[in-house]
Amino acid sequence: MPKPIEATNDFVVKFANVNGSGSASANELFARSILRMGVPLAARNIFPSNIQGLPTWYEVRVSGHGWLGRRGGVDMMVAMNPQTWDKDVQSIDPGGYLFYDSTKPMPPSKFRQDITVIGMPLTAVTNAKYTEARQRQLFKNIIYVGALSALFDIEAEVIETLINEQFKTKPKLIPPNHEAFHLGRDYATEHLKHLCKLKVIRSDKVGNRIFIEGNDAAALGAVYGGATVCAWYPITPSTSVAEAFMDHCKTFRVDPETGKGRYAIIQSEDELSAIGSVIGASWNGARAFTATSGPGISLMQEFLGLAYFAEVPAVIFDIQRGGPSTGMPTRTQQSDLLGAAYASHGDTKHVLLFPEDPKEAFEMAAQSFDLAERLQTPVLMMSDLDIGMNTWLCDPLGWDDKRSYDRGKVMSFDDLEAGKEFGRYQDVDGDGIPYRTLPGTHPTRGAFFTRGTSRNRNARYSEEGADYVDNMQRLLRKFDTAKKYVPGPVEKRGKELSRFGVIYYGSTAPAMYEASATLEARGLHLDTLRIRAFPFAEAVPDFIARHEQVFVVEQNRDGQLHTLIVNECAIDPARLISVLHYDGTPITARFITQAIVERMAVLDGSIKEAAE
Repeated sequence: MPKPIEATNDFVVKFANVNGSGSASANELFARSILRMGVPLAARNIFPSNIQGLPTWYEVRVSGHGWLGRRGGVDMMVAMNPQTWDKDVQSIDPGGYLFYDSTKPMPPSKFRQDITVIGMPLTAVTNAKYTEARQRQLFKNIIYVGALSALFDIEAEVIETLINEQFKTKPKLIPPNHEAFHLGRDYATEHLKHLCKLKVIRSDKVGNRIFIEGNDAAALGAVYGGATVCAWYPITPSTSVAEAFMDHCKTFRVDPETGKGRYAIIQSEDELSAIGSVIGASWNGARAFTATSGPGISLMQEFLGLAYFAEVPAVIFDIQRGGPSTGMPTRTQQSDLLGAAYASHGDTKHVLLFPEDPKEAFEMAAQSFDLAERLQTPVLMMSDLDIGMNTWLCDPLGWDDKRSYDRGKVMSFDDLEAGKEFGRYQDVDGDGIPYRTLPGTHPTRGAFFTRGTSRNRNARYSEEGADYVDNMQRLLRKFDTAKKYVPGPVEKRGKELSRFGVIYYGSTAPAMYEASATLEARGLHLDTLRIRAFPFAEAVPDFIARHEQVFVVEQNRDGQLHTLIVNECAIDPARLISVLHYDGTPITARFITQAIVERMAVLDGSIKEAAE
C-alpha cells in the first residue's frame, strides 16, 4: 500500500465532468483562486465536439517551480461523471486521491486500494438546500469548489473576491454563490479536513504575469500589427480569433470623432471566400488576415498558390487540431505542418511561424503582417488548440509605441512620377523581392493588374520557359531572403558536452523545458533547439551537424517537422529520431522524458544505468 502523496504547491488535479453541466466556470474559479495565492499553474480543458452530454475534463497542474506544460499523471481526480468513472479512477497515480459524490453507495470494486478515497454526499447536500433543477446543477459545482478549497487550504477570501468579480454585472447572484461556496467548505472542514495531504500555501511566484488565451492574444496582435480586415468562416478551434479581433476593434479601431468603425470583418460563406477576400484586401493595401484550421487550409490551397505566385501579402492564422478530415475538432495536434509549408499545387513554399505560448502568439501575429508585406507572400502563423483555446500564464504582452510598420518595397507616387524604372517582377537588388505599387497610387503609372499565370519580369503574360524559370528561381531567392527576417531558433546548451540534441517547436515547449530539467537531474545532458519559423535558419543544420543523434519532438503521427528538416536541410534521416505524441491531448513532460530515456539507453549502453 503506497503512502498517500504529500505535496505543497506541486500537484495535478483533474476534473471529470459532463459537457453542458455548467462546471467550466466553477473549475476555472478553482484554478484562478490558486493563481491569486501567487502559485503558478497551467490549466487545460479537454472537451468534446458536441454541445452537451459527452465527457469533458479540466486539468489543473499546480507548480510552484513554474512548469507550465502538462506533467502527466493525476494526483487528485474530482470524479463527477459516472460515464467515465472507471477510466478516471484508473488514471490516478498510486498514493493519489479520489474526490467523488458519495450520495449513492458504490461497490468496493469501483475503488482502488492504493489511493485515498474522499467521499462527500454532494447531491444530498445540494438537494437539501435547493429545489429548482437548474439551481441544483449549477450550485453543486460551486459546492464542490468550496469543499476543495478546504481540502487544499485555499483561502476563502480569495474565492469570495473572485465570485464578486465574476458576477459584478449581476450582483444579485453574488450572495447565493457565496452561500453555496461556504456550504461545501463548511462540510469539508467538519468531515473531510485531514484526508488530503495536497496543500496550497501563499507564494509570490506568479509575479506580474497574466492569464490569457492564445487566440485572444493573437487577435490583439493582429490589431497592433495594423490589421483592419478579417475575413473568416467559423471553424473550431479558430473561431475565437475572429471574435476577439472584433471585440478589440471596437476598442482600438473606432474613429473618436465620428464613432464609426475603421475596420471590416466579413463572415464568409466558406473558407475559399474568406481567403479570397483577404487576398483582395491585401492587394488593395490593407493589412488583412483569416483564421482557420486544417480543413480550412485544405480548402484554401488554390488561393494560397495565387498569393504566392502573384506575390500578394496575406496572413493566415492556422489553429491546428486533430485530423485528417473532421478528425478530432476539439483536440490538439501539430499536424498541418507539411500541408501549410507546401500549400497549393506546383512548387510552392510558404513562410510559417511557430509560437510557443500566447505571448509569442501576440508577437508573431503582429510580426506576420510586416513579414507578409516585406516578402509579398502569404505568412501562416501555426498555433494549435492547446495554445489557442486554453488559458495560459505568461509574461505581460509588450509593445514599442515607436515601432513602425514595414510595408516593404512599395513605390510611391513621387517615385512613379519621377519616372523611376518599374517592373513588377524585377529583382533589382538580388534578394528576390520586387517592388510593387498599390492601386490608386498614380493615375497612369504602376501595376493595375495582377495575374496568376506565368509572365515576364514586367508582368506581361508569357509562357516562355526561360521567363517561367527566371521567375521561379527568383521566388526561391526570396524564400532564402526570408531567413533573415523570420524569428530565429532558440538554442540552449546542456551543462555538459553532449552527443545528443533535441529539436522541438510550438506548444511542445513547456513540457520540453521540464523534461530537459528532469533529464539533466538524472545526469542525462542534452542540447536543445526550439525552432520558431520556416524557412529554417542555418542554425538548424548546424545544430544537427554538431550531434550524433537529434531527437525531434512533435505532436503528429508522421513526424512532419522531421520530414521538413530532411527535405529542406539535406539531412540524413538516420541522424534524426522522432518522438511523436498524437492522441489529441497536449504532450506531457513524462512522455518526453520516458521516450528520450528509452532511446538514449539503446543508443548508448554507458548511460543505461542512469536512464533506469
